[in-house]
Amino acid sequence: MNARDLNTMSRRRFLGFSALGMAGLTILPSRVFAAGGRLAPSDRVVMGFIGLGQQGLSDFKSFTSCPGVQVVACCDVDSIKRERFKRRVEAWQKEQNVPVRCDTYEFYEDLLARKDIDAVAIATPDHWHALITIQACRAKKDVYVQKPLAFTIVESLQMVKAVRENGCVLQVGSQQRSAEEFQQAIALIRSGALGHVESIYAEVGDTPTPLNLPEQPVPSNLNWNQWLGPLNDPKIHYHPDLCPPISLDPEKRETLWGAWRWYRETGNGYTADWGAHMFDIAQAAIGMDGSGPCEFIPKGYKGAKYLTMKYANGIVMTEQPFGDKAGGKGLRFNTDKGWLKVARGYIECSDKKLLTKIEQEVNQGEYEVSSPHMQNFIDSVRSRKNPIAPVEVGCSTNILCVNANIATELQRPVLWNPATLSYGDDAEAANHRLYNYQYRKPYTLY
Repeated sequence: MNARDLNTMSRRRFLGFSALGMAGLTILPSRVFAAGGRLAPSDRVVMGFIGLGQQGLSDFKSFTSCPGVQVVACCDVDSIKRERFKRRVEAWQKEQNVPVRCDTYEFYEDLLARKDIDAVAIATPDHWHALITIQACRAKKDVYVQKPLAFTIVESLQMVKAVRENGCVLQVGSQQRSAEEFQQAIALIRSGALGHVESIYAEVGDTPTPLNLPEQPVPSNLNWNQWLGPLNDPKIHYHPDLCPPISLDPEKRETLWGAWRWYRETGNGYTADWGAHMFDIAQAAIGMDGSGPCEFIPKGYKGAKYLTMKYANGIVMTEQPFGDKAGGKGLRFNTDKGWLKVARGYIECSDKKLLTKIEQEVNQGEYEVSSPHMQNFIDSVRSRKNPIAPVEVGCSTNILCVNANIATELQRPVLWNPATLSYGDDAEAANHRLYNYQYRKPYTLY
C-alpha cells in the first residue's frame, strides 16, 4: 500500500478495527489475579525492550508488576544504556528467584529474530517507531509502543495496516487512558450529564522549533548512524541533548528527556509529546477516536490567539490554558450546562453533584510508571482482544497532532477530511514532510 492507496482507506474501515465504547473505558482486574495469582506456563509473556533511556526504564519498572512477564533481551544504540538496563533486569530476576539472563543487542533486527519473544516494548525516538513496529508485527510480536504513535501521518497508517494484517496486539503508551481521573472525565462527558460540548481548552505546550544545537563529537559508546536511522536531514548532527548521556559505576542518570522531541527535524514538539496525552483524552471524550478535526488554524493566523482545531460537529478545540493549575497540562470541556476540568491527579466540574473534586500532588516521573496500562496490554496479549489504546486510537491522535504542526509550519489553515484521510486539493499539505517523510537510504517504509 502506497501513500495514494492510504487515502482511499474509508473511515468506516478505519473505525471498524476499534472496539471502543463505554465498556472499553474500565480496566478490569487481570484474570491472573482472579485465579489467585497462579499462572499456567502458557500465560507467561516473554518480552524484549527496544530503546533503553528514561522512558524505557520506566516502562520496564511498570511491566515488572505484571504477573507472568519475563524479560529476556534489550536493545539500544548506546552500549552504556544497554549495560545499565541489563543490570536492572538481572537484579530484578534475582529478586524473583528466576534464571538470571538478559541478552543485549545493538540492532533491533537481531532481537526481533528471536522466536522465544512474544512481545516488545518500544521506547525509541519517534522517528524509529514505525519501522520497528512494522517489522515486529511481521515477526509476529505484539507491541507496546510509546506515544506519539509515529513521526508522520503515513507512518501511522502503515502501522495500522501492519498490526491488523499480522493479527498483532498493539498498545500505545498513552497511559492517561488507564488513569482513573481521565476515565471518569471521558465517561462523564460521553454520558451527556453535563450537556453538549461546545469547546475544549487543551493545554499541551508549544509546537517544535528549528534545530539549533551545535555539533559535538560523537562518544564511542553511541552508534550515531543507527540513532539517525531513516532521518535524512543533513542539518541533524550529534549533540548530547538529543541522546542524553549516562554513566555507570557510579551510576549517573540522564539530566533531561531527549531533546529530539522539541525540534522540527527530529520530533513534533509539545504538540505531539503532551498532545498525544491531552488531545487523545479529548478525542475519546467527544467520541472522535478514529476521526478528528477537519480544520487546523495556526496560532497567529489573522490574529488567532491560539492554535485552533475545528470538528465537523461544531466543537472547537484550542491549545490554551485550561484552568487554575498554572504551567500544568490538562483539559477543560465547556458545555451548554457547565464545564469539566481534568489533569493528572485532578478532576473537577461545575456540577458538584456529578463528581467529587479530586486534587492531589503528582510527583515528577510518577505518571511515567503506569502499571494498569501495562497490565491491560498483557491481558490483551493473552486474550487477543483490543487494549484500551489500540493502534487506531494512536493513529487518529497522531494525525491530529501532526496536522496541527503542518498548519503551523505553513502558517495558514489546513483542511483535512477524516473520512478520506486526505487534504482535498491542497497539494502543499499533501506533500509536506510530516505527511509522508522521505527516508534516508537504504531505509524504506514499504
